[in-house]
Amino acid sequence: MVYVVDRPRWARANTEVMDHMTRGALDDLLDDAQPVTALVGGAQVGATLALLSSRVLGQFDPYSRPGGPGRLLLVAPNVLGVERQLGVDPADFRLWVCLHEQTHALQFASTPWLADHLAGRARDLIGDVARSSKDFSESRVRDKLATVGRAVLAAVRGEGQALLTGIVDDEQKHRLADVTAVMALLEGHADVAMDAVGPALVPTVAHIRARFEARRDGGGTRADQVLRRLLGMDAKIAQYRDGAAFVREVTQRVGQHGLNAVWTSPDTLPTAREIADPRAWVRRVHG
Repeated sequence: MVYVVDRPRWARANTEVMDHMTRGALDDLLDDAQPVTALVGGAQVGATLALLSSRVLGQFDPYSRPGGPGRLLLVAPNVLGVERQLGVDPADFRLWVCLHEQTHALQFASTPWLADHLAGRARDLIGDVARSSKDFSESRVRDKLATVGRAVLAAVRGEGQALLTGIVDDEQKHRLADVTAVMALLEGHADVAMDAVGPALVPTVAHIRARFEARRDGGGTRADQVLRRLLGMDAKIAQYRDGAAFVREVTQRVGQHGLNAVWTSPDTLPTAREIADPRAWVRRVHG
């Protein structure tokens, strides 16, 4: 399903995604267990989503209907604002954005285990951190989990792990980094796909990409730069580029069919180290 939404509706949809990805993580640990989104704090989540809602163009949500096809959200005021800012052809730009999100829909449709895998990794990590804090008071466990909850959600957006200093052990950091690596794969693969369509489908695709990358690199005003850092947008951009570089190098080495092995099972997903070193993934998966 495709929904053209405003910013508040996008923010509400993402509270539902957060709830699904963390629900059940604490059921056996806290007497009044509730989703980690509640532990993080409604005000904090709301403020972050309000800021992000002014910047996101589109999003594919695989969790809206368990077992269903998911939903594609297009944030109309943001798409309109960016296409005007870039001075690009509106019809081409809107189709280009849709191609990125539709690629995500295809990724999850062709790998029905992927959505549950990502949510499961988030729940397992949160629960594991809680169990390692079993000797703490409940209030301290909540404080710790609030930080971990924010960090898990930040990993999905491609942000760093500074929040986790002194909170989780090295093994848990590696697990979180691998979640980030999967998101880099998904975003990079979608970026490559949206540019591969060629001018036959999107006549001005090269112009759009050039203007879009210039906007990403330009930085805007100082206030805009600060906001980008606060929201982890710079890290998110790096995530897109790292993932795209992985997809392009793997395709060059083993072809499209060889790249498609990445969708076979959780074991064939790239690790954080392999996103940075695509040849390591090729050696592990293809020998």
